[in-house]
Amino acid sequence: MDGRRRQPRFGGAYQLTDETPVYVISVAAQLSGLHPQTLRQYDRLGLVSPDRTAGRGRRYSARDIELLRTVQALSQDEGINLAGIKRIIELENQVAALQQRVAELSTAVDGAAAALKAREAQVHASYRRDLVPYQPPQPGNALVVWRPKRPMD
Repeated sequence: MDGRRRQPRFGGAYQLTDETPVYVISVAAQLSGLHPQTLRQYDRLGLVSPDRTAGRGRRYSARDIELLRTVQALSQDEGINLAGIKRIIELENQVAALQQRVAELSTAVDGAAAALKAREAQVHASYRRDLVPYQPPQPGNALVVWRPKRPMD
């Protein structure tokens, strides 16, 4: 298993998604245009890891079929060896995970910024209104205080 979760049951039936394992190896082979033995080889190499039944039979999902087609295209059309394809798939999975993490962090930053803005507004609302903020003197607007000297007694 590659970490995918089984779909929860709703009213006694599975909800079908792209990750629901429904195709046996012969159907997956027909859908992908590959020989069943090729699918077994890809499973052994870790290129495509279908879910397993209790009896250890392979069950492929629509996502697995698409991945099989991608592996075939990279191998036949691009001439990439299976080790290279495995590395490409791993890197694509890593990029997807990192993109998801960036989205999560972006949401967290947006939430923190909103909380900070709310806190800042709360602090500004608590200021005393009778205080006048200090403003440094502007050039040309200087105030000069002069006191004449007292004559000495």
